[in-house]
Amino acid sequence: MLEHLIHVNTWFSKYEAELAEQTHFKAFSGKPSVTTSCVQEVKKEKVEPVKQQEQKPAEPKPAAADDDDIDLFGSDDEEQSEETKQRLAAYAAKKSNKVQIIAKSTIVLDVKPWDDETDLAALENAVRSIAADGLVWGQSKLMPVAFGVKKLQIGCVVEDDKIGTDFLEEKICEFEDFVQSVDIVAFNKI
Repeated sequence: MLEHLIHVNTWFSKYEAELAEQTHFKAFSGKPSVTTSCVQEVKKEKVEPVKQQEQKPAEPKPAAADDDDIDLFGSDDEEQSEETKQRLAAYAAKKSNKVQIIAKSTIVLDVKPWDDETDLAALENAVRSIAADGLVWGQSKLMPVAFGVKKLQIGCVVEDDKIGTDFLEEKICEFEDFVQSVDIVAFNKI
C-alpha cells in the first residue's frame, strides 16, 4: 500500500522520465547542427590563441617618456573647441535673460491680546507698522475667543527667500503691552 502511494505521488512516472531522457539524448547525440558547430568553433578560437601565447615569450613594452601628459579622466578644459565655447556663452546668455520666479506664501496669523481691555485698533496698527522687504500686509478681522475677549486675525504675503515665520512672530511679540502670543493659522504657497 505504501509503495503504491509513493509511485502515485511522484512528479514524473518512470516512463515519462525515460521518454524525456531519450528525446534529449537523440537531440544532442546526432549530427551537430549549425548552432552547435558555431559554438565549437568559438571554443577552438578561444583555446588555440591561449596555447600560442604560452609558447611565445612576452616582450617588454618600452616606457613612454611623456606619461605625465596623459589625462586618464578625459578632462579637456584647456582644449575646448570654439564651438563649445560659443554654445556655453549662448546658454549663459539665454539663462540670464530668463525671468526668475519669486516664491511667495500667504500667512494668516492669530495675534492674541492679554485681556478684553486691550485696544485692538492700536494692536492692529502696531502689527501693520512692521515693514520689511518682501512683506505685504493684507486683510484683518477681529475674532471672538471667549468671555468677551477677541483676537486679531491678520494675513500677509511674504517672499520666501526674504521673510520667514520666525521673523514675523518675533517682531509681533516685541509689542509686549498688547500681545500675549502669536499663532500661525494658515501657511500656503502661492
